[in-house]
Parts: sequence; structure tokens; C-alpha cells
Amino acid sequence: MKERFAVLDIFRGIFSSLVVLFHLSAFSATPIINNEFVYNSDMFVDFFFVLSGFVIAYSYQHIKTGAELKRFFKKRFFRLYPLHIIVLLLFVLIELSKHSASGYVHVNKVENVSNNIYTFLTNLFLVNSVKFPGINDVSWNIASWSISAEMIAYVVFGFTMLFINRCNLSALKTIIYLAIAILAGTAMYLLTGSFKLTRSFDYGFLRGIMGFSLGVVCLHTFNTCKDRLQILGKGLFSFLEITFITLNIVLVCNGDYFKSYGFIFEAVFFITILVFAFEKGWVSGLMKKSGFLHATGKYSYSIYMIHTLILSLFNVVFIRVLKLPPSAYAYLFIVNYALIYFLSAWTFKHIEMRFNYSDKQQGKKRWWIW
Repeated sequence: MKERFAVLDIFRGIFSSLVVLFHLSAFSATPIINNEFVYNSDMFVDFFFVLSGFVIAYSYQHIKTGAELKRFFKKRFFRLYPLHIIVLLLFVLIELSKHSASGYVHVNKVENVSNNIYTFLTNLFLVNSVKFPGINDVSWNIASWSISAEMIAYVVFGFTMLFINRCNLSALKTIIYLAIAILAGTAMYLLTGSFKLTRSFDYGFLRGIMGFSLGVVCLHTFNTCKDRLQILGKGLFSFLEITFITLNIVLVCNGDYFKSYGFIFEAVFFITILVFAFEKGWVSGLMKKSGFLHATGKYSYSIYMIHTLILSLFNVVFIRVLKLPPSAYAYLFIVNYALIYFLSAWTFKHIEMRFNYSDKQQGKKRWWIW
């Protein structure tokens, strides 16, 4: 039987929401949002990478043929790309309307040099996490660099898993993926001169490969230890869950210092996912009781992909048109998040699920929920 990992899915929703608050803090002036924890919540993107490696490896660790590899790539492409391209085109429409809108409302960066044909193509082909000459910042939907890094990590994972299974190297999976993670981290250090996990348009794909590969190692660790650790008591798991949630909060609150040592975040995210994969502690039980948290987990990709678009439009309406002060975000952030949440529910149903790829029904290829 396949395990559900409901708590790990909930983490997707929690951390995508924290990334929303991270970007929202640029518009606000209230200690509710403007604090060190929120300012450094961009680090949870790396939690996503590790978590993604864990979940994807769980579902696709048996790729053995070219046909299975092709099916894996199709499923992942159609899971991520439709919403990406739709949001990208909406950003293009907004960029084209800036000149007209500037006559009625203040527009930041009427000529945004980062949003050009060159960067549009890198976004279109999802290579906007690769450092290209002449590109000096994130562009268009600024969150999409991590989707580029995720897709590149899928390619590395798929071909590596095919190689491992064809060559009967399953016993070496952990070593191989750990080596990939180390190579990606080393390459990032050699190219940038630091271990900072702050790369996006500039070698962010290495950040993605490193985290994703560690997630694969995390799954293999879970599989190896599951039978021995499953018998441990709820009290111990409750202690570990509280301990690592606290450690995550402390690290993120002190992100300005710890970001220089990115491997610390990777290690803590790794162990946190490993602990919560068992879902035996008090915190896990509490999280699983919340229907809202389950829903945010389900909508997490939509929340992540549309939030920068909605935040910008919301800011135009409430701050520039209605002239509310940035301190009004002490309560406006709730309205803003609610708007993102409900729109994400719509895009999840009508875009994400509409374009999911499956070829299981009667042996025919068709679009459906899988």
C-alpha cells in the first residue's frame, strides 16, 4: 500500500503561505509581517526541494525503461507547466499595459529592464534558474525560477533512476544521490564563492538539484529505518517534532547569519521531513485535524504560482488607488491571503487538475485527474 504522507503535504501549504508573507512584507509596515521570521521565510523554498525529492522518489523510484521515463517526464511537465505558462502570459499582459495604466495610477518600474524578450524566453522554456549572460535579476513571475530548478531536478532524477535500475545499482542509491547533492553544492560554491542558499536566476538550479537529491536520500533513509523506528513511542516522536519545529523557527529567525551556511538548513529540513514522515507525534496529529491545512496543502502549487501576481494587483488597488498606508497590512494581509487562497482553489480545479496527464484509462492517453 502506498503511504499518504498527509503531514508532509500539509507542510507544502504552510510553507507556500509563508513565502506569500515573505513577498507581502515588501509592501507592508507592520510588525505582524515585518519581522525576522517572515523576512527569512524564503528559505522554505529549500524545504520544498527536499520534500519534493522525498515524495517524487517515493512514487517514481522504479523507473526502468525509456517508456517509463518518458511517462514520468510527461506527468511532471503537465503537472507544473500549464499554470506556469498561463501566469507568465498574464504578467506579459500587465507589462504591456503599464504605460497606459501609468496615466491613472503610480506604476513602479514602467520600464522594467528585467522583463524583456530574452528573459521571457528563459521563463517560457523553464531555464530561468540557469545563469545566462546579461540577466541580472529574477523576471516576470519571480517565483517561477524555483519551478525551473524543480524541472531540471526532475531530469537529473529521472535519468539517474533509469541508470540505477538498469545497472542493478539499487544498493547504491543513497550513495549516488548523496554524491549528486554534494556535487551540486560544490559546483554552487565554486561558481558563487559561498554556500548561501539565496540563488535564484543565478545558479538556482544547483540549489534545486542539491535539495531534491537530499530528499531522495531522505526517502531511502526513511525506508531503511521505518521498521525499527515505527515501534518507538508517540512521546518520543512528539518530542522530536516539537524540537525540530522549534529548530526550524530559530534558524529562520536568524537567517541573516545562518544563510551563509546553507548546508545547516538542508540538514535540519532533511531531519524534519524524516521525523514527520512517521506522523506519530502530537504535532502531526494536531495538524491532520485541520481541514484548512489539508486544503492549503492541496492548493500549495497554485498559492505559490499566483501569489506574486495577486500581491502586486492588490497593492495597486489598496495602497496606490485607495491610499491606505502600508501599516494597514496589519489586517489587509488577511484579506490578501484569502483572495490568493480562493483563487488558488479555482486554479487548482480548472487549470492544475484539468491538465494533469494520465494514460491509465483504457490504455488511452487523455487529460484527467491522476
